[in-house]
Amino acid sequence: MRSIIITGGAGFIGSHVVRLFVNKYPEYRIINVDKLTYAGNLANLKDIEDKPNYRFVKADICDFDAIYALMQEENVDGVIHLAAESHVDRSIKDPFTFARTNVMGTLSMLQAAKLYWESLPEKYEGKRFYHISTDEVYGALRLDHPEELFTETTKYQPHSPYSASKASSDHFVRAFHDTYGMPTIVTNCSNNYGPYQFPEKLIPLFINNIRHRKPLPVYGKGENVRDWLFVEDHARAIDLIFHKGKVAETYNIGGFNEWKNIDIIKVVIKTVDRLLGRKEGEDLNLITFVTDRAGHDLRYAIDSRKLKTELGWEPSLQFEEGIERTVRWYLDHQEWMDNITSGEYEKYYESMYANR
Repeated sequence: MRSIIITGGAGFIGSHVVRLFVNKYPEYRIINVDKLTYAGNLANLKDIEDKPNYRFVKADICDFDAIYALMQEENVDGVIHLAAESHVDRSIKDPFTFARTNVMGTLSMLQAAKLYWESLPEKYEGKRFYHISTDEVYGALRLDHPEELFTETTKYQPHSPYSASKASSDHFVRAFHDTYGMPTIVTNCSNNYGPYQFPEKLIPLFINNIRHRKPLPVYGKGENVRDWLFVEDHARAIDLIFHKGKVAETYNIGGFNEWKNIDIIKVVIKTVDRLLGRKEGEDLNLITFVTDRAGHDLRYAIDSRKLKTELGWEPSLQFEEGIERTVRWYLDHQEWMDNITSGEYEKYYESMYANR
């Protein structure tokens, strides 16, 4: 019976990974560690919260003593580390929080795992520390060279406090392998979309704004290009890499699905309008161009051929199907969205765990 800590499991990507592991591996013990900051929401996991192989622990990954004690208590042999501050705009306003969580939090997880595993007779045998990162650590690609893609050997050139903090955490993970022999893996993924994403991100924010006919703020001219991946495909990749990936390797995870921001926004508008019974495209007039974000990278694009060649993974959904499923989910779960945007879930879970 494996015992696996998944950090950030109440967040967007983390909740999908937790659900997948809890349902697919009933013989595993899955411990979801989440601080429940603004983006963490246990309502994302209502369907599995009573499963016998699942446990939620409210903890800060920067709290080394708590994490180390949990490692011992649960006999942890695997870590899937997703917990992170991830919104670029927030990092520009508050870089210290990003350095604390993304760098020091990752270091705390690494050191706790290292000390616990080294205390065991078998030490690192059968253990794995899997760190999930972002394609933003690579910097930016040129719009006029569409053949250029980020590979696993692309030089790191982070341009925002967020990407700089993630780049630093990546380096710490690799350093723990090179220095101590810890069995680590790093993956760098492109933009995710799908159910349960916190509505500060582009797609859920715009779905909700279209629903209420609020302005859709677009940075610059909307020319920035991103590679989009359906979140459940990312979770499948994480599952595969955790079990089959090679220690000390890096794998890029992407959708081979590049879109300009303005084009993806138009697709979202047309899809929402159609599903709400409005005239298709009637809410295009909600688009409002705003001053571009500082240091806004022009283009990200992931080369996932290594992952496909070595482990056989590839995206299962075409973007049109994925965006249809995503828009339908948010429109069908308006209570979830309303609770998020009102902050009610934060008040509820803050009081729920205040005395634990």
